[in-house]
Amino acid sequence: MTSHPISSAALRGAVDLSTLSQPSPATGAADGKRLVIEGTDGGFQAIVTGTQSVPAVVVLWSQRSPAAGDFVEVVASVAASYEGRFQVVSINVDANPGLQQAFQVQSVPMTLGLVAGQPVPLFAGPQPAEQVRVYVDELLKLAAEHGVTGRAAVAAPEEAEVEPELPPLHQEAFDAIERDDLDAAVDAYTRALAQNPADEEAAVGLAQVKLMQRTAGVDQQAARVAAAEAPTDIAAQMLVADLDVQGGHVEDAFVRLVDVVRASEGDERDTVREHLVELFAVVGTHDERVQKARRALMSALF
Repeated sequence: MTSHPISSAALRGAVDLSTLSQPSPATGAADGKRLVIEGTDGGFQAIVTGTQSVPAVVVLWSQRSPAAGDFVEVVASVAASYEGRFQVVSINVDANPGLQQAFQVQSVPMTLGLVAGQPVPLFAGPQPAEQVRVYVDELLKLAAEHGVTGRAAVAAPEEAEVEPELPPLHQEAFDAIERDDLDAAVDAYTRALAQNPADEEAAVGLAQVKLMQRTAGVDQQAARVAAAEAPTDIAAQMLVADLDVQGGHVEDAFVRLVDVVRASEGDERDTVREHLVELFAVVGTHDERVQKARRALMSALF
């Protein structure tokens, strides 16, 4: 059986997913129950951040489709045999319209990978467990190539759940994200950076939360039409770049803003450059797409 080709984009690793959100009860086998967590509109960014260390397989399903819901159990049963090498993120699109829109779900179940915060297309529709393993093996190869080799906690049912402690301000930020209070999350990360300007995780978290703020409630189609109609409107161009990064179209976002930098001057050029640098932080400074875009930015500036 031919495996699904997965593009080996450069990715990076950072923090442990198990520190970011409480696991939800599993829909699959007992050994895999600690490996299945629920993805929600309010808490998904924490899960995305966690995949910088532990890869995830995301299953989007609908309660209106029993077969789609049952497929989560299939993926959970596969996860149980991989000893924590990846987590399963279960998303009910009926209850989470924001994620349904973000992933542009046309049919369910829809399955994708997440490695270092970047989406990796896998497949649409239900698959037998044997075929799921083929896709998972390819995803784990990609993750290993980029150092994303952490493991989710796998414990016997009787063992007590022990969550590693985060620094207080990081925990405060994650708690705020969980309750969808992005202003509070920004405040917590900002204070963490004031205490320690070298806190890379806080810097990345702050950039990610600001991206969530800027794109919250945005009509993607209207934003893209506005940017197409006003190519010199830097606010319109920056918003579409934000949407592209959020949707995984990183290179499109970078090319767009480098072109705007090249065509602008003065304060507008500085504004776009600073926005682009902030998006670099979201994607990761060691990502080869960031390094390529940095070179293009330097060329545009000088």
